[in-house]
Amino acid sequence: MRVPLSWLREYVDLPAGETGRDVAARLVAAGLEVETVEQLGADLKGPLVVGQVLAIEELTGFKKPIRYCQVDVGDANGTGEPQNIVCGARNFAVGDKVVVVLPGAVLPGPFPIAARQTYGKTSEGMICSARELGMGDDHDGIIVLPPEHVPGTDAIELLELVDEVLDIAVTPDRGYCLSLRGVAREAAIAYDRPLADPALLDVPQANSAGYPVRIDDPVGCDRFTARTVTGVEPSALSPIWLQRRLQKAGMRPVSLTVDITNYVMLEIGQPLHAYDRTRLTGTVSVRRAQPGEKLRTLDGTDRRLSAEDLLICDESGPIGLAGVMGGASTEIADHAMDAETGQVLGTTDVVIEAAHFDPVSIARTARRHKLPSEASKRFERGIDPQAGPAAAQRAVDLLVLIAGGTAEPGVTDVAAPHRPHTVTIPADHPDRVAGTAYGRETVTRRLQQVGCAVTGTDLLTVTPPSWRPDLTDPSDLAEEVIRLEGYDNVPSRMPQLPPGRGLTAAQKRLRRVGRALAGDGYVEVQNYPFLGDAALDALGLEPGDPRRTTVKLVNPLSDEEPGLRTTLLPALLGTLRRNVGRGNTDLALFETGLVFHPKDERTVPPRLPVDRRPTEEELAALDAALPDQPRRVAVALTGDREPAGWWGPARPAGWADAVEAGRTVARAAGVELIVRQAQYAPWHPGRCAALLVAVADGTERLVGHAGELHPRVVKALHLPERTCVMEIDLDLLTADGEQPVVAPHVSTYPVATQDVALVVDAAVPAADVEAALRSGAGPLLESLRLFDVFTGEQLGEGRKSLAYALRFRASDRTLTAEEASAARDAAVAEAVVRTGAVLRGA
Repeated sequence: MRVPLSWLREYVDLPAGETGRDVAARLVAAGLEVETVEQLGADLKGPLVVGQVLAIEELTGFKKPIRYCQVDVGDANGTGEPQNIVCGARNFAVGDKVVVVLPGAVLPGPFPIAARQTYGKTSEGMICSARELGMGDDHDGIIVLPPEHVPGTDAIELLELVDEVLDIAVTPDRGYCLSLRGVAREAAIAYDRPLADPALLDVPQANSAGYPVRIDDPVGCDRFTARTVTGVEPSALSPIWLQRRLQKAGMRPVSLTVDITNYVMLEIGQPLHAYDRTRLTGTVSVRRAQPGEKLRTLDGTDRRLSAEDLLICDESGPIGLAGVMGGASTEIADHAMDAETGQVLGTTDVVIEAAHFDPVSIARTARRHKLPSEASKRFERGIDPQAGPAAAQRAVDLLVLIAGGTAEPGVTDVAAPHRPHTVTIPADHPDRVAGTAYGRETVTRRLQQVGCAVTGTDLLTVTPPSWRPDLTDPSDLAEEVIRLEGYDNVPSRMPQLPPGRGLTAAQKRLRRVGRALAGDGYVEVQNYPFLGDAALDALGLEPGDPRRTTVKLVNPLSDEEPGLRTTLLPALLGTLRRNVGRGNTDLALFETGLVFHPKDERTVPPRLPVDRRPTEEELAALDAALPDQPRRVAVALTGDREPAGWWGPARPAGWADAVEAGRTVARAAGVELIVRQAQYAPWHPGRCAALLVAVADGTERLVGHAGELHPRVVKALHLPERTCVMEIDLDLLTADGEQPVVAPHVSTYPVATQDVALVVDAAVPAADVEAALRSGAGPLLESLRLFDVFTGEQLGEGRKSLAYALRFRASDRTLTAEEASAARDAAVAEAVVRTGAVLRGA
């Protein structure tokens, strides 16, 4: 919200010496965010005056039309003689009043002005456009002033070129500050000065003679005020003071009627809309859109309407998107001259709408149609429902004063019954929140300054004003007292916290996992949890894959990512791709985070209280309404896992490294992992491992996958070849609790090592062979390690050789060769029975 200081002074008698920065400091102390204080005309120096064009000579022989003008500037040049000026603009004629800057002046920039030779003539100054004076970006033509201004008049004062403008970033809960009325109220409190409220007007009572209005959706619209002005002069122009205030506030003057509605919106905070009464058909109604309806809005776009859109209609159909933008069919017509009669044509009868709409409905409509407007920005933050009649009256008064119209006596004001909202608050509640003593008198005085009605002694009953819909709870009122008393006056005290219990088991486990992966050379990244269908398509997921069922966001940051992630891989691979694109070719990344799975039954979460701690039942109901959110760990690798050096060539990262990352996570979580071959998108079907854990009932539970990405996925995501990933569900991994850590017995007796090579079918998992060997070897087996896998013609097609190193040791004696061999033979025998293995070389 841009607030000109000169306009603000109309409503608050600020001290004469106060600058814009002084006012900004007071408003910041009161809790408003003043981003900048713009100094308008700070480097402007006259003479800058009104001039009247006496004669125009068209110069020829140049690439563009050039005019040599004689301009009467009164006595501003010290001689009274006409000023000769070269100008390229074409939007003025002899007799027009223009803005002239004379030699010796300085325009914003700074841009000094002097007499100079150009186009074969001496130009003694310049005829100015709006952009050259810092009034806006319009540079298509020069400024043409109304005819009543006298040549030689100071244009700096006339055009209000010197001013200060406060640019305020209004937060969503302070919508009342999107108006001069709201900001002036804060300034009046900050300076302890009275407020000249622009909404305090004499408004006639509603009667049956007003324009007929019907509200069919009282939830979407609870008040609708309509006033009619007839006999408006179509050719009437907005006065300079009105145009300048709009420009300083960041709005472009359009036409008198539109400018007045925008002016009142900026002044009071109530958006208005003006209709050409001759284009209205019958009763105006407010309703929701019907299937198949369309509306052409004022921007010339045909819009297909949603059933949730709130509409303004007449008997011909929709004529406006309520609270967002009007329709083209009832637009105020620009004035034009009838060629035959010479009569000025245009809108002469105007119906003014001032309504109060549901903030949520307006916000959704504006976002659905991608149509943000100054009106919707105010409606969606909540406007004063009582300000409509006053705003309509203000617009009527300006149309009568400036455009020569006549206000019809009919007044329409359709309003639903409204009960004021009250809040009960202990008088010492702000004291307890801030940790300081304000006292009941201070609390009452500050709340009354905000506009609240306060009754009671120790327990206060507070009725917030109509323009503060954000004051709904005791803590909201406490915040008002604290901010007005000054945040810098709140003492700094360390909170007295109860003794804690340290990190939870889950937090400790998560930290162990992170440290373990970081110790293995992985770098942690954090990504946004948003997901779109394009990312799932790139992973090659089938239409029925459960990972395609996402939790959809009502207001996503991006339409391309409207859902919450069901897997960590898309964002992690996106980070990998960006780093590779920036020259980092050897990467090992990991991420831990939540994924989101929608529940079969959707429930509405309860609204938790703010004046007390929620009960266990309320918290349980909130948890039940949330989607399932398991925590996952994922890694991504590409390039060299081990660098090249004098010790030898580099070793590229492969699927085995991704599997080992899964084992690293499992070890850090205190769980033993089982690895089996699998096929699962988006992994390569021949280089994909299923990661499982054993369950107490003898079954196995799938917790994740690891391996090399499918070549099609690598190509679709523009990743380096042979990129490998792993993703594991940390909650499923530790669902049975962490396995107790058993300290190993350290034996002082020597170890006996036995190697064995078994030939099995290629389809037999190595994990099954290992399990059989462990089972058959008995208690003397200390460790078992697969150190070689061999395939070749001598083994036969579809066969492979697995070579294991078995270490045997007894805790109470030195094993004999016969004991070690017997244990090895028992292990081999078990493997033969369970996997069909054959001892290689036998």
